[in-house]
Amino acid sequence: MSGAATSARGPIPEYKQIMGHPAPLWMLFMTEFWERFAFYGIRWALVLYIVAQFHEGSAVGQAEANLTYGSYLALVYAGAVFGGYIADRVIGYQRAILVGAAFMVIGLFAITYPDPAVFKIGLATIIVGNGMFKPNISTMVGQLYAIDDQRRDSGFTIFYMGINGGGFLAPILTGYLAENIFGSETLPAYKAVFYAAGIGMLLSLFWFQIGRRGLKGIGAATGELASPTRLAAVVIGAMIVIPGVYVLLSFAGQTLQVILSILFIVLALMLLVEGIRNGKVARDKTIAMLVIFFFNVMFWCFFEQAGSSFTFLAKDIVNRDFGGWVFPTGWFQSVNTLAIIVLAPIVAAVWVWLGRANPSIPRKFGLGLIFNGLAFLLLMFTLQNLIGPDNKIPFWTLFMVYVIQSIGELCLSPIGLSMVTKLAPVRLVGLGMGGWFLSTGIGNNLSGMFASHVSGTGGMTVQSALSGYTFGFWALIGSGVLLFLIAPLIQKLMHGVK
Repeated sequence: MSGAATSARGPIPEYKQIMGHPAPLWMLFMTEFWERFAFYGIRWALVLYIVAQFHEGSAVGQAEANLTYGSYLALVYAGAVFGGYIADRVIGYQRAILVGAAFMVIGLFAITYPDPAVFKIGLATIIVGNGMFKPNISTMVGQLYAIDDQRRDSGFTIFYMGINGGGFLAPILTGYLAENIFGSETLPAYKAVFYAAGIGMLLSLFWFQIGRRGLKGIGAATGELASPTRLAAVVIGAMIVIPGVYVLLSFAGQTLQVILSILFIVLALMLLVEGIRNGKVARDKTIAMLVIFFFNVMFWCFFEQAGSSFTFLAKDIVNRDFGGWVFPTGWFQSVNTLAIIVLAPIVAAVWVWLGRANPSIPRKFGLGLIFNGLAFLLLMFTLQNLIGPDNKIPFWTLFMVYVIQSIGELCLSPIGLSMVTKLAPVRLVGLGMGGWFLSTGIGNNLSGMFASHVSGTGGMTVQSALSGYTFGFWALIGSGVLLFLIAPLIQKLMHGVK
């Protein structure tokens, strides 16, 4: 890439190109790979661990486990709002990533201690660290490309494959460690899961520290942002915030939803004020971005059943027996990521092949919602028509639910990351990325509330699952159709952004 190229933040250094993309993309790819290994390593086990460890295995604990899981995910993504601001205005992107990674390592090892209070303190530490890590590494990918560089969407899709590469490996490896090496299928050793995730996060931290020189200053702290005092203040502030996050975790459900909604309104106003200051075009782009955030909430509310109600569905209602060998429950978490790895190049190639007929960003989001809805339609059909004599549904049905959802995810999620870097006000791109993750977090908290409803007070049944997933189908299809109808208006507000 020519040194004369510029991003929204200034000149882009001249990088060596690897497979048609700047070399630092691949360093960020592997940093995110290991972070996602850590994240997905514990994702499959959290609700099962809560029920087993703190409710003595009783299905009555499913509702609380779902709420805790949804609140954890919600706060993970909500933390990105503050992490984006810290990188933008306080210590710079690179240092925010390193501090965040260090806190995540500490939190992952803390949750190995089987005490409910220590467990939630560990989750709170992970949340604080992820808030500084997650939005900023995604923002740095955007800073490697000029605004009008046609490779941006492709670059984000490649980066998204790194996310899913770690996500694919983690459940398989940690599930094997928990059930075959240190435990059994009936008594999984969840400590092994959490230790493996902590080691994965250490690898992410070291990989970025070693490779960040190749960024040639992109994301580095300059001027006042390079102050050691500021760095120390952020570390101390993060330690002070952890007990507050611990308290928020206890507000699982509606109370947390109110808090997150107020936070989103404040963030939206900050972005909108900045957009208005920058003129009509920036204002319109900001409005378009905020409208799409609403539909992002709807998508993740139902997509994130994967780690909550779908986990209990897989454990109790799916026939996983293959002639004596039982497919591990946790391995279902790898189906989504495997589908992403296989299908991401195909979807990216389709967008390029379509050329000028490429769907607009709003319509890609609409497709994401509709595909997600079709996955719930399959569940509706299965729970009504394919229940076996053992009161279980065929293995292939849940497998295909994950695959269909993955197609929807590819239409929406990587495009969303790229969209924020194009539409957010230039001075607040990190905060805009935080807004993206906050909308995801709100959806995740709603997903925990929805999953808790599906499980009911006594654990999931075929009827409770059918009732809940029928609602999910209609909500998703309705949202997707609405977005298709208003897509031309949103596209107009985007002023040519593709």
